[in-house]
Amino acid sequence: MGAVVPAVFVAIAGGIAIAFQSQFSGVIGERLGVIESVFILHVGGILLATVLILAVRGGNLSAWRSLPWYVYVAGFLGVLIVAAISYAVPKLGLATTLTLSIVAQLLLGVVFDHFALFGASHPMTLGRGLGIAILLAGTWLVLR
Repeated sequence: MGAVVPAVFVAIAGGIAIAFQSQFSGVIGERLGVIESVFILHVGGILLATVLILAVRGGNLSAWRSLPWYVYVAGFLGVLIVAAISYAVPKLGLATTLTLSIVAQLLLGVVFDHFALFGASHPMTLGRGLGIAILLAGTWLVLR
């Protein structure tokens, strides 16, 4: 239980950051273009990541070869995520875009968890299924 509470707050902070980043990338995407938004966000990210990795003197970066090949797709997926949000936010609004994005993440996350794909492992339970059903009903209400 001790590690769960900090993780909850970190997840909430991540959600707050996603809302801000999504709105800001939507503004950039609308005014400059989607590709330009992706570029600006990733340049900012690489600058911060460089500062952080230098601050920890490389951290565990030297162990990169031990990772499975498919995890390197994550960088490309980051570009797709930012592009999709930069495109959708000005057209659908932030709440609708985030709702659809979160539902897509949730449904795929349930599949990954239940079938223990890519290192995940949290089997489906009745409670989780009920929670997902309620979230889907909420999504329908947001989209109406």
